[in-house]
Amino acid sequence: MATLQAIKYSRGKLLVLDQLRLPHEHHYDEVSTAEDAFDCIRSMRVRGAPAIAIVAALAHAVELYNGDCKATTPEETIAYIESRLEFLKESRPTAVDLSNAISLLTLAARASKREGLAHPAAKDAILNSYIEAAETILAKDLENNTLIGSFGAAWLQQQYGATPSRQLSVLTHCNTGSLATSGHGTALGIIRTLHAQSLLRHAYCTETRPYNQGSRLTSFELVFENIPATLIADSMAGALFAQHRARMNIGAVVVGADRVVRNGDTANKIGTYALAVLARHHGIKFVVAAPTTSIDLDTETGAGIRIEERRAEELTQISGAVVAADGTVDTTRTAKVAIADQRIAVWNPAFDVTPYDLIDAIVTERGAVVKGPDGKFDFSLVLPERWRW
Repeated sequence: MATLQAIKYSRGKLLVLDQLRLPHEHHYDEVSTAEDAFDCIRSMRVRGAPAIAIVAALAHAVELYNGDCKATTPEETIAYIESRLEFLKESRPTAVDLSNAISLLTLAARASKREGLAHPAAKDAILNSYIEAAETILAKDLENNTLIGSFGAAWLQQQYGATPSRQLSVLTHCNTGSLATSGHGTALGIIRTLHAQSLLRHAYCTETRPYNQGSRLTSFELVFENIPATLIADSMAGALFAQHRARMNIGAVVVGADRVVRNGDTANKIGTYALAVLARHHGIKFVVAAPTTSIDLDTETGAGIRIEERRAEELTQISGAVVAADGTVDTTRTAKVAIADQRIAVWNPAFDVTPYDLIDAIVTERGAVVKGPDGKFDFSLVLPERWRW
């Protein structure tokens, strides 16, 4: 099955699909510096916690490979790498994948310095160690996504006894597919796996206001891969859930995560919390799909998550390709339209936090984590090495 590719990388060159132009145009930006990556991430030409971390890591790898580091000693080389990573860290602070990747890359560079290689070989060893670590993040993400899809589909099948003759429908929020990762996806990866196993009856995706990642991106991925799907407005979810037993057979809401903290509280795209409340009221399972790189064991509860707030114009304006009178889309013309009084005050948080007690399972590449007899999540089995710390 063909899949979309948001990130194209070969050593020394990084191309990133401009998701602001989707679904009407496929255009790849060349990203060759940390500044390019920062702008690409902050402007949301690339988004999704895994993809953000990958683009940041690889962009710095590209600039190192192409000779941007002018340091002459191992100490100066490490300092340069760390300064560039700290700069990139501020591009999207809520997503923990980015900070986790930065920690891993910093350790990789420092470890090569500790090997005691003589100058000038030490600098080259540090740069090569960083580049190899960044490339490993890319390769590992695709492997993790495939595993998340398998574990998530298996857990849902077990919960509902799903078979090809007794399929289930799933609703997802925002975009968590190939466009948000290195490929396959997390929450959308579970849907993709269910479809491949003939267990999916129908997928529903929300528009995900105000940035419309669901309508612009998820619906595009679902259509691209011929997965039976329907787009709904964010405010329609309650009405859809109310009909699920008789007509829709919706078995679960499956979402991604930008950060899962130690008790299971989960930060994800704004609107996720409301879906969790509605799902609980209607007896629908609520599942978070998250690689272990999205789990933050240092933060105890969701109260400690820093929530990014974005520009007012994302809520008061909308832009897109122009639709002609005959209904065709003119991809050569775009227009920005005011949809609210431009003087109104705006609150535009990019994420909200869903409390752990509204989540039924958190699916990682190491298996599904469910709550114990005490009603709490325990990540010690999937993250034993980090849990001890």
